[in-house]
Amino acid sequence: MTRTMTRSQWAGLSVLLGLLVFSFMGMVFSPYSISQQDLNAVLDPPSMVHWLGTDHFGRSMFTRMAHAVGLSFALGVLCVVTSSLLGTALGVWAVWGGKKVDHALGVVVNILLALPGLVVVLLFAAIVPGSFWILYLAISLVQWVEYFRVVRAITQNVIESPARQSSHMMGFGRWYQFKRHIWPAIAPSVFTLAAFGGANAILTMASLGFVYVGIQPPLAELGLMTVELFPFYSDAPWLLAQPLVVIALMVFGFHLLAGKRV
Repeated sequence: MTRTMTRSQWAGLSVLLGLLVFSFMGMVFSPYSISQQDLNAVLDPPSMVHWLGTDHFGRSMFTRMAHAVGLSFALGVLCVVTSSLLGTALGVWAVWGGKKVDHALGVVVNILLALPGLVVVLLFAAIVPGSFWILYLAISLVQWVEYFRVVRAITQNVIESPARQSSHMMGFGRWYQFKRHIWPAIAPSVFTLAAFGGANAILTMASLGFVYVGIQPPLAELGLMTVELFPFYSDAPWLLAQPLVVIALMVFGFHLLAGKRV
């Protein structure tokens, strides 16, 4: 199996990179801050002064959208890195550590699986409302289980394979065995889970913002912006469409990136 990317994966990567460029441009070059108000320019349509218009407080939508996209990407990347490393490491350890380790980790995983993921995240968010790091911790705590289950199942088959057993009998250490046999087998699944995990993390944060228990003002967050702008959908529909379109594009880009390799 080669590591070349499919056309859909390139398309997804292009969408995500385009959104990252938009976020960088808005955060670095915009002359406005996310909380700067101009009550003389309320609900203005897109113009040369405000490229994406202004919201109900006269704040620049271009600036706020750029910061919201950057915040979503930051959360998605942090959650993916943490949950994938933790889930992969524990999944391999469950197989290599013996029955006692496997049983102990299985109990922890079953407990987490018995709790709906969104409920766990809502519980953490309610304890410390508006904390980015609490959301990151809660989402990572929920997502690592998926990596653990997949990696454990694949590693179990690899450990019992003749090729891995030959490396063991020849005296190669576990790190070599992991690089040579286990990682090539689990890498495609880990990358696929990571792409879906990034999309799920962004959707979760937007969902929490939609019910006012996620990121709090004056920070800009896509779900929170959707709720704030919803009452003005008839007067300025272009404002409500912006966070919704961006959420859809980010999720679409990650899902395309999760396509199968050839």
